[in-house]
Amino acid sequence: MSGRAGSKEDTTELSGNASVVTESIEVKADSIQLSGKEFRYVSASGKISGIHKESNLEFSADNLKYDREEKVVTLSGNVSLIDIDNDVKAAAQIIEYNSETDIAVLQIDVCLEQKKNVCTSAYAIYRKKEQMLELSGSAKVVQDDDTFSAQAITFNMDTEEILMEGNVRGSVTDDGKKDSQEKNSAENNSKENPPPKENSAGEKKESAEAGSEHSSGEDDE
Repeated sequence: MSGRAGSKEDTTELSGNASVVTESIEVKADSIQLSGKEFRYVSASGKISGIHKESNLEFSADNLKYDREEKVVTLSGNVSLIDIDNDVKAAAQIIEYNSETDIAVLQIDVCLEQKKNVCTSAYAIYRKKEQMLELSGSAKVVQDDDTFSAQAITFNMDTEEILMEGNVRGSVTDDGKKDSQEKNSAENNSKENPPPKENSAGEKKESAEAGSEHSSGEDDE
């Protein structure tokens, strides 16, 4: 690793397996630049990996910009973000995370996975504390074999409640085994307890024969 410091502009550049540790984040990259008063700004590029210690987030990207005072980190280019506390994995081309609000804004080719849920859209807002996800732009949520799509979707990641708006579509797959079991159970009950046979035709026949005999007897007389 090599470095260069500029005393007048408060700029320091690190290259070649560079790494920086601040009060909030740890960053490793091919190149890192520290600038501004008291090195307020951190910029990095090339094979970036790191962890946000305050929020327990792991990340990787092609480029990084971090404002130590505003506590906002912007990741761009093949971004991956993992919320370790909630077992949430997110990917996008741009992710901006504010540790003051615990909110991440995701843009372009958004994909977020949690448990059995896979959520995709063009734009999303992930509220870490509330475990709420707001999707917009060809929004879709897939839960196992069930698919829900709309122009905008609000997804509660704790309760798995879904609120959809605009061009709403859904595809829900029934449990085939359950349906088959219910059908077989109904058929077995039908065999064990067959319905009573209708005797109306037999009764009519007997009545007709009785009537015929009566009529015949009257004729003999």
